[in-house]
Amino acid sequence: MLSNKHLINIGFNNVVVFNRIIAVVNPDAAPVKRLKEQARRMNKLIDATNGRRTRAVIITDSDHIILSSIQTETVSQRIDGKDG
Repeated sequence: MLSNKHLINIGFNNVVVFNRIIAVVNPDAAPVKRLKEQARRMNKLIDATNGRRTRAVIITDSDHIILSSIQTETVSQRIDGKDG
């Protein structure tokens, strides 16, 4: 099913379907922290950090919030096809 979709590696062999990503944002801003808490309450938070510090927050079109331990810039480069 996913064979024709472009997957983005977000660290620790976790991937996200490229077409589902709306934004990749820095986790330190207060609005992003509120968004993470709201997603946690609604069971729409996916923690892909493997216990590491969150360095990027990925927002999807299904209102899921995905936490990644790789830098926002690295995720952006992977989306652009310049890395991994």
